[in-house]
Amino acid sequence: MIAGFTKRYSVKRLVYFEFHEDIQAAIRREHNIKHWSRKWKVRLILADNPDWNDLYDSITQ
Repeated sequence: MIAGFTKRYSVKRLVYFEFHEDIQAAIRREHNIKHWSRKWKVRLILADNPDWNDLYDSITQ
């Protein structure tokens, strides 16, 4: 729809997400995760989604 991050990096699947009570908590968490190494991020995904399934449908229903 709109050119941006997903188009630029050819993102096709949502493999990890978190819910937060308020926007400040979500922004803090995102800021922290962005500074992690790729290895730590992969471990985080594997802990909840070991098959790397697309989770988009699970949050839109």
